[in-house]
Amino acid sequence: MASLDNTDSQVYSSVQDYYGKVLESSSDLKTNACTAGTKPTPYLCKIISTIPKAVNDKFYGCGNPIPLGIQGLDLLDLGSGSGRDCYLAASLVGPRGSVTGVDMTDEQLQTARENIEEYAKTLGYKPNMRFLTGYIEDLKQTGVSDLSVDICISNCVVNMSPDKKSVFKGVYDALREGGEFHFSDMYADARVSSEARKHKILISEGMGGSLYVEDFERIAKEEIGFVQPRVLAISHIRVYDQQLQSMVGDTKFYSITYRLFKLPENNSESENLTQSVVYNGLIDGQPDRYVLDINNTFNHDEPCVVDPDTLKILKHSWLSKYFSFVPAQKDNCGSESAKQTARVSTTELMREAYEKSEKKCCGSKPSSCQ
Repeated sequence: MASLDNTDSQVYSSVQDYYGKVLESSSDLKTNACTAGTKPTPYLCKIISTIPKAVNDKFYGCGNPIPLGIQGLDLLDLGSGSGRDCYLAASLVGPRGSVTGVDMTDEQLQTARENIEEYAKTLGYKPNMRFLTGYIEDLKQTGVSDLSVDICISNCVVNMSPDKKSVFKGVYDALREGGEFHFSDMYADARVSSEARKHKILISEGMGGSLYVEDFERIAKEEIGFVQPRVLAISHIRVYDQQLQSMVGDTKFYSITYRLFKLPENNSESENLTQSVVYNGLIDGQPDRYVLDINNTFNHDEPCVVDPDTLKILKHSWLSKYFSFVPAQKDNCGSESAKQTARVSTTELMREAYEKSEKKCCGSKPSSCQ
């Protein structure tokens, strides 16, 4: 990464002060971004309950960006903060896997590092976590090598980066073929004003740096090289502070969990793309069905025809061991699944999430295990 200009330095300084010195816990935030995401499953909540309290108390994420079925894989967490997601991932990857957290805030990293030994005793195996000090815009300089990880996660962090393209490119380079960037972040339904992008609190709360969702999807696919971004979960974010609300105007913000897959460049265009896929039910915590994204759900042992892009993901990514491929039998995936060829656009999903949010009591906290 090139040397920081004054604007970049100001962004980093604001974020470091806000998360290292201003916030004491997630209850101090001025939006529901940390509680707007999908509630963790009972399977994950059970693991979260074993994580040291100091780590959980300083969790500022906006979703649940960790896929299941990642035993033995190497995972990277961007902006790992106090380490909550790393601790959760350390349990999921098991003793044969590894977890690396990257963050620039010393106060947060101290919390993450000083609880490693205690949690290793809880898990019953040697520590499999490490935490690196550095910038997510320059993973190589931080100590993350190219082609060194299978899964990269991030939880409401990329929006605070002043150089998001470098983040996406760094993740792409760090991932092995078949790897995935599985992350939750804040997005806007329009381009955020220049005034809002310079506001310290809006930047630190995530809104000031939120990408226009259509810009993000174009960059990820056309400029970086990921396949078509997949939406796993989406929810509208409420702004509680009236002064901040007045600054963003009519722009609406959303917590979205995306899945970006890095597939082999030479996966054959001539392969049979009219096959059915069958989920084998072997992912811990998801024995009956597997949700790839909002448009694709697979019931255990039920053959299902998918679109060509989805087939390539299932055949050529880390998920391939959980699926088998047979001659096509039918054109959908059961009564509980969306028809595989009818992909709902992200814009439409945002509209639906906003309407749903307006009908809910704003006091609920769906991303909590409570």
